[in-house]
Amino acid sequence: MSLMRAIGLMSGTSMDGVDVAMIETDGEGFIVQGPSGFTAYDDAQRAALRAALTAAVGVTDRAARPGALAAAEAIVTEVHARAVENFLRTNAIDPTRVTVLGFHGQTVLHRPERQLTIQIGDGAALAQRTGLRVVYDMRAADVAAGGQGAPLVPAYHRALVLAAGLDLPVGVLNLGGVGNLTFIGADGAPISCDTGPANALIDDLMLERTGVAMDRDGVAAAQGVVNAAALAWLMNNPYFDQPPPKSLDRNAFSRAPVAGLSTEDAAATLTAFTAQSVASLWAHLPDAPKLVVASGGGARNPILMGELARRLPCRVASADSLGWSADAMEAQAFAYLAVRSLLGLPLTYPTTTGAPRPLTGGVVALAA
Repeated sequence: MSLMRAIGLMSGTSMDGVDVAMIETDGEGFIVQGPSGFTAYDDAQRAALRAALTAAVGVTDRAARPGALAAAEAIVTEVHARAVENFLRTNAIDPTRVTVLGFHGQTVLHRPERQLTIQIGDGAALAQRTGLRVVYDMRAADVAAGGQGAPLVPAYHRALVLAAGLDLPVGVLNLGGVGNLTFIGADGAPISCDTGPANALIDDLMLERTGVAMDRDGVAAAQGVVNAAALAWLMNNPYFDQPPPKSLDRNAFSRAPVAGLSTEDAAATLTAFTAQSVASLWAHLPDAPKLVVASGGGARNPILMGELARRLPCRVASADSLGWSADAMEAQAFAYLAVRSLLGLPLTYPTTTGAPRPLTGGVVALAA
């Protein structure tokens, strides 16, 4: 068995910063989890990324970088480079012993129905800066073939679940800006889709109302009351009637239904909406999971975890409780996918993105 040491990078739809994680893997079922780290965006950088979301709305050429997109791409590349340099230095890792760097970039537009997904971040420049081989642009091939291009993490979720020998079926739920769930059935095959907004609407609400882009520990939601009418309005969306595979743009849902509520009641309602949007997926699964394992920033929110426990008909556990990493799982996934890309193995499947067949993907950039 030939193992590769890979570092994965993830800047998610919450736009809080860059997660970094290292694993050793054969690209199949053998995974050794290594150290992880985080480099935050500062307020100005985060504002530039939010401006890029607006600038990307009218873009039709995924290679174009008009105005704010070019500035944001330079920021994304620079912060990722510093994140890698800090990670290598902090953990005393010899870069010559790293096989590949998996670079997701920052999603600024995701419109698979138009065969368009845009992740900013210059993979070639990152390779030159770090001196490492970089695999990037991992969604494009799937979208070009007619797939959703998201979620990309199911291959890694499946590998973790099968290696742990969990009693199937199991769901692995990522609670980033957008939520996604991977269902691993008794046959070991993954089914996946985006569930709805996870933290994005809550983060945007808190930024608008308080100037801080999160409800840390669910403090605001804990003081509020769920507004049943607003929750019903939010759930009255045709997306929830669609079976997987399906995916979302970060800005696919509006906060308008909670606009007239207090900050606390709005936070409570949006938190309940995240949980209920996950629960709505059960009607579309071939079997009921016995366990849902939660990761991502939302797994740190006890109010959200409580809402999930109340609304899902199964046990809900944090990834940390299984010895996985709730914080680093997506970064680990992109390290794993980078290895699979180098090996020509599939990153996506018909049941995870709607691709016509299992597809590999990614662009390789080499350091000079």
